[in-house]
Amino acid sequence: MAYELKLFSGNANRPLADEISQYLRVPLADADVDRFSDGEIFVQINENVRGADVFLIQPTCPPVNDNLMELLVLIDALKRASARRITAVLPYYGYGRQDRKVQPRVPITAKLVADLLTAAGVDRVMALDLHAGQIQGFFNIPVDHLFATPVIIDYLGKRTSGTRSSCRPTRAASSGHARSPSGSRPTSRSSTSGAMVRMSPCLCT
Repeated sequence: MAYELKLFSGNANRPLADEISQYLRVPLADADVDRFSDGEIFVQINENVRGADVFLIQPTCPPVNDNLMELLVLIDALKRASARRITAVLPYYGYGRQDRKVQPRVPITAKLVADLLTAAGVDRVMALDLHAGQIQGFFNIPVDHLFATPVIIDYLGKRTSGTRSSCRPTRAASSGHARSPSGSRPTSRSSTSGAMVRMSPCLCT
């Protein structure tokens, strides 16, 4: 049975949510996230989410406390609006460094945040590059722990290959010789004793 997919976003990183929305070709759903005069967070879902599969994009980056509380209020609003499943998408997991006791009488706040998210009503968490893998065990709900390194390496690899193809050696390099760092004597290109090959600046068109 198919369920309708809906994307929501708080105010933590709206440009990121917009890019995800464009990539998936799923428009961001309509919701008001505002504040009362005393600083309290007010949320109103402006469309029907009953039975929908909701993904809520809200990293708990600085200011951590504000963004975390906004995330919790959004989850509660979606739960009370009868969303079928709520997945919290957390590119940054606030308080993730406090994942163990390093001295007496200190909290394990990463576990506290996990308890808060679960109590608010989230059904699944999608996190990126957690500070420690054991944070997944703090949840009693499914956690998808994603890693950015493969994507970054692939991106840099494509950039590097494109750069190399558009660079060409200078006359000194193409003639088989390059000057040594002191500039006094030429050094054979086939030598491995500190030989340098100068490259001209990349000409990108």
